[in-house]
Amino acid sequence: MSYTKEDVRRYHSLPRPGKIEVMTSKKAVSQDDLTLAYSPGVADACRDIKADPSMAEKLTGRGNLVAVVTNGTAVLGLGNIGPLAGKPVMEGKSMLFKLFADVDAFDIELDCTDPERLIDIVKALEPTFGGINLEDIRGPECFHIETELQKAMNIPVFHDDQHGTAVITGAALMNASRITGRAVEDMKAVVMGAGAAGMACARFYAAMGVKAENISMFDIKGLIHKGRTDLSDVQMTFAQEEPAPGSSIDDTLYAALKGANLFLGLSGPGTLKADMLKGMAESPVIFACANPVPEIGYEEAKAVRPDAIMGTGRSDYPNQVNNVSGFPFIFRGALDVRAGKINEAMKIAAARALADLALEPVPDDVRAAYHGRNFSFGPEYIIPMPLDPRIIEWVAPAVAMAALESGVARGSIADIGGSVEAYREILRKRMAAARARSLAHCESYMK
Repeated sequence: MSYTKEDVRRYHSLPRPGKIEVMTSKKAVSQDDLTLAYSPGVADACRDIKADPSMAEKLTGRGNLVAVVTNGTAVLGLGNIGPLAGKPVMEGKSMLFKLFADVDAFDIELDCTDPERLIDIVKALEPTFGGINLEDIRGPECFHIETELQKAMNIPVFHDDQHGTAVITGAALMNASRITGRAVEDMKAVVMGAGAAGMACARFYAAMGVKAENISMFDIKGLIHKGRTDLSDVQMTFAQEEPAPGSSIDDTLYAALKGANLFLGLSGPGTLKADMLKGMAESPVIFACANPVPEIGYEEAKAVRPDAIMGTGRSDYPNQVNNVSGFPFIFRGALDVRAGKINEAMKIAAARALADLALEPVPDDVRAAYHGRNFSFGPEYIIPMPLDPRIIEWVAPAVAMAALESGVARGSIADIGGSVEAYREILRKRMAAARARSLAHCESYMK
């Protein structure tokens, strides 16, 4: 859709400023209600939690509450705009948690660029939240921050800029492999953008089976190789042995793309030239994810390589790579079995579930949400559309089961109904009720 700045301002400011608010979940219309909700009755709930901390999940909203935390140092494509200017994005993220998975989320913007101080602040939030979603924190600090918080905290800590993109593109890559008949283990990949998302995707692809030596990564200075002295330890993981031939980034990118099966762009508009695609292998996979303008346009890429399987971050072209297809449902599954972390097994399970869902017939309500577009598994449809309501029924159970099987869950299968099918039914009913409440609440503002 096209929009103006005034449309955006109107949406964000009316009928009340912002995109989220706090609502009560218990009635409080009588003295008896207040006695139970606050003084003196609340003291009994406090004593129960003091005696058994796990009771906090049953007596408070902590088990369904996620903090969306940023310091505003890498907000969307806007860069280091600071925590206050980043708040609309974090409110939007919190809104998506609620709309897509009925996860309560609250945005926390921290005026803090010192990684160690930020780690200490977030660690101190653990009594309040059941999970931490780190967002829009620049690299390479984001790697250290997430790693240290995962070590120190007993709740899931997930940097979505890294892992959300990895899960979605990983799912798309699984299905591209199905379509082309080319094993992931045999693929040669080129990643343009060696920041948080690029590094996480490379690591995720390696976990899927892509050989590290077959992943060529580029940053703003060119190919990442072992002769460079300006790289972080994380970036060195995928450093090539030798510099690529050529005197410019374009030259080295041309060389790296010869025979490549996959291009992943997480950089900026126009960084991939059409001529560069000519040397790629048969049926190349091109994920040009820069937003809102990708590294190469869909029509431009298809004109040169009509055999390409292409995805972008845009909803007006096939195969939209959008993190909203991942993070709400990953947290939903993790929270429901009280996982202490989101590990590699859970992320791979999420990607596989997304990939498998794309093989299923697409119901009419999903087609209607996209103006009647026709979807069937193939090069133009390798991942489910973000507005597909079935995603939660596929991804959350896959994540929950992976958490249980890998030993990071404090709960049991009984907490999710005793079986995957029972859990899917619980989720179906939960989301129907949540959508009805949300719609009624929003409509009340319009009266």
